[in-house]
Amino acid sequence: MKSATVNDPVAQRSTQVLKKKSWTKYVLQHRAFYIMLIPGLLYFLIFKYVPLMASFIAFQDYNIFKGFTGSEWVGFQWFQQLFTYDKFGRLLRNTLLISLYQIVFAFPLPILLAIMLNEVRTMAFKRITQTVLYLPHFLSWTIVFGLTYMMLSPAQGLVNHIIASFHGDTITFLQKPQYFRSIIIISGIWKEMGWNAIIFIAALAGINPSLYEAAKMDGANRWKQFLHISIPGLLPAIMILLMLKIGHIMDSGFEQIYQFLNPATFETGDVLDTYTYRAGILQGQYSITTAIGLFKSVIGFLLLIIANRVSKWTTGEGLY
Repeated sequence: MKSATVNDPVAQRSTQVLKKKSWTKYVLQHRAFYIMLIPGLLYFLIFKYVPLMASFIAFQDYNIFKGFTGSEWVGFQWFQQLFTYDKFGRLLRNTLLISLYQIVFAFPLPILLAIMLNEVRTMAFKRITQTVLYLPHFLSWTIVFGLTYMMLSPAQGLVNHIIASFHGDTITFLQKPQYFRSIIIISGIWKEMGWNAIIFIAALAGINPSLYEAAKMDGANRWKQFLHISIPGLLPAIMILLMLKIGHIMDSGFEQIYQFLNPATFETGDVLDTYTYRAGILQGQYSITTAIGLFKSVIGFLLLIIANRVSKWTTGEGLY
């Protein structure tokens, strides 16, 4: 009977019609959720997918007046020019180092913050602390740079006042290349640590409380509960976010770095994103900046695949 239904075209069409009606009914029933998806889908469609169609200008000597069809095809000329650029090594090194420092120093702190907040039992104190830690996320990088300048100013900065009180010489932190990466990482931690902790707080809240109760009955202290319940509960979220961070390792944060960058700190602060801005926006070299974007995307994609396989091999969790 089953084989007859499978081979019957009428029965197959009837099944397809029923599935289509069921799907339509489901969408109409949950139409409010699908309507809320529309702005996000439009954002990704307009700003992420549509621009991909113009990626081929990386292989053209693109002229804005001649357009896509009138510009001359030059093959891999721009990639060759990028890789032979005398400052390419510096740009790549700075990009990778800043991204690596963000992963090593900035990524674990929201996890620790979420764990510490999870241990707070006074709800009023917990909520006030969370609010205070979330607030810097809503400040623009321009404001954060202004606050940093006020803290590190040679004449009026708090840090230099403390140094002077110990009879030390004032330091122009924002003009010293050796301090640039540290300032970038610390300011990024201050601004985003509280906000990035939200997803880990949610992951901790999703752990079944009965696991902690059973652990207490078995005599497990808070440290053992943390090791055997909290960490395994956080591990899927940690691995997924870490893989996404690795996939964006070539994106070191243009807006933040551009605010802090100055000619004195180019040696340690100039990255691929800031060079792309200068070459593409200020000088109108659209082809080479598109080539840089493709180069970054390919590297990020390959690293994401490798990280996903390593994650599946070690933890069983992955993006796909």
